[in-house]
Amino acid sequence: MKKVFVAIALVIGMTSAIQAQESKIAHINTQELVEAMPSYVAANAELEKAQKSYAAQLQEMKAELQKTSERYGREVATQTDETNIARQREVQETMQQINAYEQNAYTKLRQQEQELLKPILEKARVTIQKVARAKGFLFVLDSTPGAAGVIMADGYDLMKDVKADLGI
Repeated sequence: MKKVFVAIALVIGMTSAIQAQESKIAHINTQELVEAMPSYVAANAELEKAQKSYAAQLQEMKAELQKTSERYGREVATQTDETNIARQREVQETMQQINAYEQNAYTKLRQQEQELLKPILEKARVTIQKVARAKGFLFVLDSTPGAAGVIMADGYDLMKDVKADLGI
């Protein structure tokens, strides 16, 4: 009985080994590929420019609020209670406007990032598929650090071929 189980295990093991040899698996670090694409570099520069613009505007708004707050603080003793309460409300409203601007700027940056990166990621995906099919690979695993599913990537690395096809 033991011999039968050992024979079955050997047959299954041999079949699995033969199937593994027949299936062609490659890997590629998609993050590295995308970051090497000229369109990504240009998109990243555009995003940085927009981010700096928002940050400068935000800094200007905060500096103006700081000046106003300091002036109101110096003048508090010379103003009526009604005026001081109105000024306090004004400062709070301005702080809320600054917070809203900051959140809006963050949202716009994320949307712009998605709009800029979507065609770049699609181009990378399509090119990877094209090159992998041309080379006869059945599976391509993402070897980007932290990518799900890849523990070790000792197979064929498509990076060189995909970069060559993209002209980078």
